[in-house]
Amino acid sequence: MERLELTAAPGDSGRLDAWLAGQCPTLSRSALQNLIEQGLVTCGGAPVNKKDKVAPGKVYAIDLPDPQPIEARPQNIPLDIVYEDDDLLVVNKPKGMVVHPAPGNPDGTLVNALLYHCAGQLSGIGGAIRPGIVHRIDKDTSGLLVVAKNDAAHQALSAQMSVHSIHRVYHAVVYGNLKEDEGFVEKWLGRDPRDRKKMAVLAENAAGAKYAYTGWQVLERCGNFTYIACKLKTGRTHQIRVHMASTGHPLAGDAVYGPKNCIKSLNGQCLHAKELGFVHPQTGEWMQFDSPLPPYFTEFLTRLRKEHRA
Repeated sequence: MERLELTAAPGDSGRLDAWLAGQCPTLSRSALQNLIEQGLVTCGGAPVNKKDKVAPGKVYAIDLPDPQPIEARPQNIPLDIVYEDDDLLVVNKPKGMVVHPAPGNPDGTLVNALLYHCAGQLSGIGGAIRPGIVHRIDKDTSGLLVVAKNDAAHQALSAQMSVHSIHRVYHAVVYGNLKEDEGFVEKWLGRDPRDRKKMAVLAENAAGAKYAYTGWQVLERCGNFTYIACKLKTGRTHQIRVHMASTGHPLAGDAVYGPKNCIKSLNGQCLHAKELGFVHPQTGEWMQFDSPLPPYFTEFLTRLRKEHRA
């Protein structure tokens, strides 16, 4: 068990759980509340209450229990495999599928399906929870992913990711009418200091800030919405969603970065990983794949076109 000790400065004030969350960026407020309820947060050896006020000068100790391993087990879940050979496979992930197990999603993930399909023949670089996973896309984003079957393929594909040579184009529908036909967003991203479950645009010199670049091009204007293609140079968490929201054009259906009255019928952001290209790690051949827009996306576009023409 790991122990953290935090000393409240003279000017610190407010509820203890909120103060602790501000001091521990890796822990959410709800996680800290759970630790408090378990008696794992103490002051002077006595357990604290989450509604306590922080006391300047006091030392608070947080005991972090060792993480419990999540066993990723093979599950016979159908996969839409676009391409496969001895080194890798390209999968078309449906909306709603989580990529790898995590607390709250211990099974039913892409990894569970891959373990069954590949009979365990996946790279081990990602660890027991992320075997074969070179890159991820969000649960409610659909589209193409490349998966490594061995460590050599994983290392080669990761190297291409690190130098931004992998071709990735996403299609999306955003709110509003973009003034230009094409453009780009170049802003540093990192964890939102006010909500650790979200990402945010940060100052370049902020702690944890990472450079991110998204190029975009208008494909079709549909009244109060715009259908666009986004080409990624980098692949940060929630990159397209945060970048486009920062321009005043969040993704349709995005309950996290979009308006409060999001389009619930989309069941998440209208975002599809449509094109994926890379150099094959074994043959050196350039390979490129294109995934058709899924029904949820095409049906939404059809609806927008009808409303725009009405």
